[in-house]
Order: sequence, then C-alpha cells, then structure tokens
Amino acid sequence: MKKIWSLLLVFLLLAGCASAPSPGSASVSGESSCASSSDLPVFQPEPILPPQPEPDPRQEAIDRLLSSMTLEEKVGQLFFARCPTGDAAALAEQYHLGGYLLFGRDFRDKSQEEVMEAISSYQRAARVPLLIGVDEEGGTVVRVSSNPQLAPHRFQSPQELASLGGDGIFAEDARQKSALLLSLGINVNFAPVADVSTDLEDFIHDRTLGENAQATAQYVTEVVGAMEDCGIGSVLKHFPGYGNNRDTHTGIALDQRPLETFETVDFLPFQAGITAGADSVLVSHNIVACMDPDLPASLSPEVHRILREELDFQGVILTDDLAMDAIDQYAREGSAAVLALQAGNDMVVTTDFTAQIPQVLQALEEGVLSPDQIDQAAARVLGWKYDLGLL
Repeated sequence: MKKIWSLLLVFLLLAGCASAPSPGSASVSGESSCASSSDLPVFQPEPILPPQPEPDPRQEAIDRLLSSMTLEEKVGQLFFARCPTGDAAALAEQYHLGGYLLFGRDFRDKSQEEVMEAISSYQRAARVPLLIGVDEEGGTVVRVSSNPQLAPHRFQSPQELASLGGDGIFAEDARQKSALLLSLGINVNFAPVADVSTDLEDFIHDRTLGENAQATAQYVTEVVGAMEDCGIGSVLKHFPGYGNNRDTHTGIALDQRPLETFETVDFLPFQAGITAGADSVLVSHNIVACMDPDLPASLSPEVHRILREELDFQGVILTDDLAMDAIDQYAREGSAAVLALQAGNDMVVTTDFTAQIPQVLQALEEGVLSPDQIDQAAARVLGWKYDLGLL
C-alpha cells in the first residue's frame, strides 16, 4: 500500500511540473512554478546536550576555601593537636591548626563558664574554625564528666550500660554525652570504641562492650547514629581492632592473628560504624603482622589501603597519639607526622606539633610529600568541618 501511495505522489509532482515553462522562459507571473531543492527549508535538529549535574554546595565550599589557603595553612589543618597548657589561642593561630584535643587537665576544677571561655578563645583565634575533641567514652575514660562542676555524674561504660538493659540505652547515653559536650563548645567525641574483646584479661576490655562482634557492631551503629543526629563528630577506634594486644602507650604491641580473624570479627563493628555515617576512624599503633609486619598500623600504607578500599571508608583517618612509646623507634629524627601522612592519614594527633609541622613543610619542599597529598587530606578535614556546621 505504501508503494502505491509513493508512486501516486511522484505522478502528481511530475504532472505539476510538466506544464512548467522550459528553462529560460517566463511563466505568466515571470517566475518558475517549481521551487528548486535549494529553496526548500533545511531541518536542523536541536543538539541534545548531556544533563548538567546539580551544583554541590559542600564541594563548592571546600574548593573555595582550599583555593584561598596557603600551604602552611593546609598543613596546619592536618594536625589535631593536644591542647597546650599555655598560649593555646596564639598557637592555634600561628600554626593554623585543624583542631585541639582536650584532656582531663583541661577540665579539672574548672567551671562551665571557664571551659566555654577557653574554647571560645581558641575559636576566635582561628581563621578556619577548629575541631574541638575529647575522649568521653564512659567508664574509665571520662575527661569531662569526671568534673562534678560540669556533669551531675560520670558517664557509665558500655558494659555498665549493657547490664542495665533496655532498648535504645546506648543511643540515649550518646545523646546525653553529645548534649553536654556541645554545650561546652566541643564538637567531636573520640568515641565509640569499636574494638571487640570478650576476655577480661585484654588491655582494652574495660573500654569495650565486652561482647562478640555482632553485638559490638549493633552497639556502634546505635551510638554513631545518635551522635550524627546530635550533630557531633564521631571517631571509631582503634582500627584495625585492638584484640588482645597490650598497651601501646608503653611500647610496641605485635598482633599475630590471621587476616581471617580481622575480616570475620574485628572489622565488623568498624564496617557497621562506617555504614551508620561515622566521620572519622582512628588507627592504632599495633603492628598487625598479617597486614604489615614491619610498621605500626598508624604508619602502614597497607592498613590504610584496606580501610579505604576494602571497607570503603571515605572520611577522615586519624592517627592515635604519636607521642606514644610504640612510635618512637619508627620516627626518623622526629618525623613521625611525615610518616603518618605518607601512610594515608588525614590528621595527626600529637603533642609536639610545633616541631612536627615544620618537618612536614620541609618534606614538601624536598618532595617527600606532594602538594596533592596535602590537598586531598585537607579537603577531607574541611569536609568534616562543613558537615559539622563549622564552615
């Protein structure tokens, strides 16, 4: 049928043109009655452009701030320094610090007003708002609630809370801690402890839930979720899992457990915390032989690769305190911070930042560290601050 209509259309066209005058002759109107193909309108389809991504205000804020910063300012952001006893505000300004970690001495015998004023002075001195952190785990580690002027009671340990029973008890405890810390100007709690320990003899046992990996993972999920709802930063510790190792504050701890144990036990609470939205992961100083027999986890590129690639963590990676004895013999001429950044940490927790920051800048000048490494780490730190509403 289509063929018949096509032939008929051709016939009509030919019939219409047959009566047209020969080339060069004029029609009655003086113009040809048949238009040439060059006179016909040409259809030009509109180009199809790929959809443009929506602007990301978070990334725009990070990029804008990062592009305005000097190299010294970027390096300073990578230090979560132990708050010094004197000139803390001036030093935060001078070294462009990313944050201050407060300890018991920073709260001892102080009123709420005194603590708030001290923290406010640090923030006023900083061009980029500081992360202000503290270890308020509950139980044996309570920097703030150990002071009765600041809290009506000491926060209980995870094991003490578990013994009380009741749905949501960990979340409620986390909310109470977060409210107290935020009221003082503290925006990061170095919690929860995600280590798995069921042995009373383990060094880390008293700070853990004291139950198996599945129960610990549920505990971590509940705590991280509550902290995120409150708007306070969380820190999962101590990756890749402390296990039954001894105290790294006083020396080297060698973990000889097989990788399978980490994959089926120790990683589970960390993975749960990451899924729940944890902001940061703190890496221990244990030497984990199945991952890196030569370096403490905090200085091991392989341990950081596992955390980034296998656990898919994209947030801020922190070292444990580099002032611990377990690090001493690995730091070449005091360059522990350089080794930590080379390994893949985004932030360094240390007391001697006034010595470590110049060493990082020197490593950049000598090509030991690259500006791209610093930019990537600083961008993660700024992203954390953006998420906490500091930028």
